[in-house]
Amino acid sequence: MEGSSAFGDVVLPDRKRSPWWELGRRLLFALSILVGTVLLVWFDRHGYRDGGDPTNEVDFVDSLYYTTVTLSTTGYGDITPVSERARLINAFVITPARIGFLVLLIGTTLEVLANQGREMFRVARWRRSMNDHVVVIGYGTKGRSAIDTLVRNGIDRDSFVVVDPRPTAREEASSDGLAVIGGDGTRREVLRRAGVDNASQVIVTTDHDATTMMAVLTVRQRNAKAYIVAAVREHDNVPLLRQSGADSVVTSSEAVGRLLGLSSLSPTLGSVMEDLMTYGAGLEVAERDLLVSEVGKQPQTLPDQVIAVVRDEKVYRYFDPVVTLLARGDRLIVVRPSREKPWAPRPGTHNETLADED
Repeated sequence: MEGSSAFGDVVLPDRKRSPWWELGRRLLFALSILVGTVLLVWFDRHGYRDGGDPTNEVDFVDSLYYTTVTLSTTGYGDITPVSERARLINAFVITPARIGFLVLLIGTTLEVLANQGREMFRVARWRRSMNDHVVVIGYGTKGRSAIDTLVRNGIDRDSFVVVDPRPTAREEASSDGLAVIGGDGTRREVLRRAGVDNASQVIVTTDHDATTMMAVLTVRQRNAKAYIVAAVREHDNVPLLRQSGADSVVTSSEAVGRLLGLSSLSPTLGSVMEDLMTYGAGLEVAERDLLVSEVGKQPQTLPDQVIAVVRDEKVYRYFDPVVTLLARGDRLIVVRPSREKPWAPRPGTHNETLADED
């Protein structure tokens, strides 16, 4: 599979088999034709004459020699079919086998070269078109879940580039229809191949906090505008990640620990929290625009369950006096059903006028 390519190579999705796998398969077919023809001549050796042998007898080596020079169209003429049956077999069996043998080898070589050329063209075209995309460093459980969440929220799968040094992770990402760069996400050359200079977002989910910090620092050096989200295991490393250039840092081990603690204290509360973090069923946390009809209202009076308001790039809890009345430019963090219900419509998704529209 293409996911097992060398480090730094670009692997685009939607390829069924490697051209080298096809070459090996066809070489096996060619070998089968060769072996079959040798056996055919050997079993019918009494119908052939060897002009270079005083006895005119054809042995197994002669059969192999005759087959190779015949299939390759060399045809020295020193061994010839003399019986009627041998000539008929040559006309209706060996000649078609010769044509198939040549077409198989020449056609395969041309196809391999054409496939390589097409793949180079695809990669070059992909590099030119990649802009404002999302680079995901690390395709483990966290990286895969992050991509699935973004895809379910409307980001096209073609907008992602996965960077991972592990062959199994690259194979999984390629089979999931993602472009893959094989290599270490802390190396500048690998990040350059992933187009991190033009990326709008970078998600870093490596297995070690030190590697995560190095990757974030390298990404920030190459791209000062990208929004970087990083996952760390230890909370003590959060300030270091922010100093390295991460815009948002998620502490995975503490988040899991809090969920375990809540589930231990209250199984129902734990199930609700898990529901909020699981996409596609039950409840979800979402961010949406403020509608014109909602300007001047209190967050508690809206149809959605508002839990926070984003104003001037700052987040305020719904009970904060600063956001007692909603204003143009505000964005709402709400809890709502994962799927719209007739009794719980989703504001802002039915062609309503948004508050930030003229």
